[in-house]
Amino acid sequence: MAAERTPNRLVREKSPYLLQHAHNPVDWFPWGEEAFAAARTRDVPVFLSIGYSTCHWCHVMERESFENGAIASLLNENFVCIKVDREERPDIDRIYMTALQAIGQNGGWPMSMFLTPDRQPFYGGTYFPPESRFGRAGFPDVLRKIRSLWAIDRANVNESARSITEFLRDAASAAGPGEIPGTEVIDAAWNQISSTYDPVHGGFGGGPKFPRPVIFDFLLRYHARTGADAPLAMVTHTLRAMAAGGIYDQIGGGFHRYSVDGEWRVPHFEKMLYDQAQLVHAYVGAWLCTREPVFSAVARETLEYVLRDMTDTEGGFYSAEDADSPRPENPEESGEGAFYVWTRKEIAGALKEDASLFARCFGVDESGNAPFDPQHEFTGRNILYVRAAPESLAVSSGMKADEVRTRLDAARAKLHTLRATRPRPLRDDKILTSWNGLMIGAFARGSAAFGEGRYLAAATRAAEFVLAHLRQNGALLRRYRQGESRIEAHLDDYAFFVAGLIDLFESSGEGRWLEHAVELTEEQIRIFHDALGQGFFDTSGNDATVLVRMKEQYDGAEPAGNSVAAMNLIRLSRIIDRPEWETLASDTIAGFGVTLRAHPGVLPLMAAALDYHLTAPRQVVIAGAPGDPRTREMSGILAARYLPTTVTILLDPGPDGDGPRTLNPFFRTLNPTGGEPAAYVCRNFVCDLPVRTADSLAALIDGEKRAPV
Repeated sequence: MAAERTPNRLVREKSPYLLQHAHNPVDWFPWGEEAFAAARTRDVPVFLSIGYSTCHWCHVMERESFENGAIASLLNENFVCIKVDREERPDIDRIYMTALQAIGQNGGWPMSMFLTPDRQPFYGGTYFPPESRFGRAGFPDVLRKIRSLWAIDRANVNESARSITEFLRDAASAAGPGEIPGTEVIDAAWNQISSTYDPVHGGFGGGPKFPRPVIFDFLLRYHARTGADAPLAMVTHTLRAMAAGGIYDQIGGGFHRYSVDGEWRVPHFEKMLYDQAQLVHAYVGAWLCTREPVFSAVARETLEYVLRDMTDTEGGFYSAEDADSPRPENPEESGEGAFYVWTRKEIAGALKEDASLFARCFGVDESGNAPFDPQHEFTGRNILYVRAAPESLAVSSGMKADEVRTRLDAARAKLHTLRATRPRPLRDDKILTSWNGLMIGAFARGSAAFGEGRYLAAATRAAEFVLAHLRQNGALLRRYRQGESRIEAHLDDYAFFVAGLIDLFESSGEGRWLEHAVELTEEQIRIFHDALGQGFFDTSGNDATVLVRMKEQYDGAEPAGNSVAAMNLIRLSRIIDRPEWETLASDTIAGFGVTLRAHPGVLPLMAAALDYHLTAPRQVVIAGAPGDPRTREMSGILAARYLPTTVTILLDPGPDGDGPRTLNPFFRTLNPTGGEPAAYVCRNFVCDLPVRTADSLAALIDGEKRAPV
């Protein structure tokens, strides 16, 4: 048994992913100089394996290869082997993923790279099977080939490594210096994104379909900018299709990582915190623009899922849940999606007379609705998706639609209780500063939009957790787990967390969150700003084992740190009146101008930051005691509207308002009038006369059009 082996060095780590490999017969090292020194001493190449704890194919390669004694011996005798958790070290992952793609390979995890002892990559791939199959070379064959090349063709290996490293350095310097683009880039981003839209099933491109929430953010902003209906229609159609698909957990809420097909039907079942956070933002935005109940319902259910299953007792948010889990009928075996799929018999036994109604709604078939695929263990079972809407079921069943919804909600609750008795997927319980920042923002926005105090409390507790456990001597750390805070924070940790703090300030009116956002932005500028170029490096440059100091140029599953940083600088500048920060944001956008002009669709959030920068500043200040119902009513006017380029300041006349007044003395001039809360609509800190009713504020807000500079 693997557990009886002498553990390797990874047993001393905290990462759940590294600990999954701590009893492999492979002599793993964690990333660090010790490993590279060993490779230099032995004069052998480095085998670098990068993945994460909830990665299905990472589990497969571990079972097939890293638990295989013969393959482990081949690795140990000829390589120094390093394991990296990409979620702890996205900087290492980004460098070698860029290298992998540079040599013509498709990216993915597990990532398998071969390096010289001085960290330069010369060959790589992703998943390698234990023998040749699926059109992939067998892992032992690859290892023997690399061993042979290292022994007899070292000059070509070194030249390949030098060439790839030079490419990485060129890629790292591609961002900046440059000039800021104009509005033509925003329109070009729209044209590029819309050209890939799937008008039938929603989303962009064909299968597999990955949600990329930064696109939803851009499209909603483009709709607000232009008044055009098409961008909003693309967002709402896609979000409805996702909510009805198997990618959405129809029983417990929350979204799976992606759909392997083009119809959102068959998911890859892992759940990531960053998806939940960004998709809540998207659904809240769609709800504010349309008031369609489906959008608020999905946003709420996703937030409830995170509160229930992904929240630490101290308030931080966990990272992910695995795609694989023990099979309910045989817990000794694991299968992808085992926790989530159903047989018709299970549903009939649990729901009795409502089983037929549920089956018609959620596409449950006697023989299973999952398409046959020998690589998927859930074939023959049912992946729940909305096949028939309650309204159509009401017509065919002779019931009222509300009655159908009530019975379906009760059925979902019963199945949720039943599912809770199954063995759960592994939960990666490390707490990452960056992803917590995204989730804090989602809870803060949800609390404002839905008037839900529990969501504000969750955002507050998580922010307090990060500041208590992941901030030392003014600087952030990246990861917390089981009492240990570790790893120097990266740009995305600062940017994402600051964005969450700004959202929390706008939702709560508590000045402390603005103060922390400003302090951390100052720290971010000190650590990451490229003084010779433009924008920010992804890393501090303090870790000598990092081959290249990169700048991410892609808003992907997570937005690029520079895109979020630019947006933060604009928002903060327009709250505390620091025009030099708006200039810094402009310089950051200019640093990515070449990419924005050539491929604007790869940086939609940066294009959105450009849109924000080119829009005249508008502040809405509500001066009044937070507990006063008139203050809350006026705040609700703002929270109920989609206002992506307006900053909101809830100014407490008491001590909680001291922070904003200290950071921006302008706020000292804005006070309640006649003992009543007052709202001020300002353009670049020049304000209209105050209004004292919610109706008057609504008339002001709704009567204004956006005014581009």
